Amino acid sequence: MEDLSNYRKSYEKSELLEANIPEDPINLFNVWFHEVEEFGGVEEVNAMTVSTIGLDGFPKSRVVLLKQYTYEGFIFYTNYNSEKGKAIEANPNICLSFFWHSLERQVIIKGRAQKVAENISDGYFESRPEGSKLGAIVSNQSEVIPSRLFLDEKLKQLEIEYQGKKILRPKHWGGYLVVPQEIEFWQGRPNRLHDRIRYQLLEDFSWKIERLSS
Repeated sequence: MEDLSNYRKSYEKSELLEANIPEDPINLFNVWFHEVEEFGGVEEVNAMTVSTIGLDGFPKSRVVLLKQYTYEGFIFYTNYNSEKGKAIEANPNICLSFFWHSLERQVIIKGRAQKVAENISDGYFESRPEGSKLGAIVSNQSEVIPSRLFLDEKLKQLEIEYQGKKILRPKHWGGYLVVPQEIEFWQGRPNRLHDRIRYQLLEDFSWKIERLSS
C-alpha cells in the first residue's frame, strides 16, 4: 500500500474575484486559455477530459483535444461509432474539464453534446494531415482487435489504395458541439480555501453567477 497523505502543495499563484470577471463565462475561458498558452508552459492547452455515461451505466472519462470554442460552445471531433459516440447518442449530457496545473486553474463544463453540421466536420477533416485522415478510416474506435499489427496492415493497405487520391471524411467520423449549461472556474488559493465561481445558464440566455465554498 502506498501512503500519499504527505503529498501537499500550497496554491498561491492567483485569485478569482467577482470584481474582475465578465458576465459571459466564454470571455473568462478565453482569457484563461490564452494566459495558460502564454505563461503556463503547458504543452497541449486544449487537452480536456470528456466524461460521459456509458451504455453500461458507468461514467467514463478520457482526454480529448478541444478544436474550437465560440459563444455557442465547445467543439471536439471523434468517431461517432466509438464507445464515446454511442454514449453521447444515448445520453448527450456530458462534462468537459480542463486542469492547468501550472497556473493552478481548473474549468468544469456541464453541457449537452450535439453533432456539428457536416460541412463543419468536412472542413476540419480536410485540414488534418494525411496520416490522421487515414487513421480515422482505419480505426473502428473502441472495438476489440487481434493485435497492433492488424491496424498497421490496414493502414498500409489504405496508403496504397488512396495514393494520389483525395481522402474524404468517413460518415462515421465528425464533430460534437457541447452547448454549456454550467461552467465552473476554480482557482487554487492558500489553505485549501480555493476560489470557485459558477456560471449557470438561465432561460433568457443570461448567466447567473455564484461563488461556491471550496
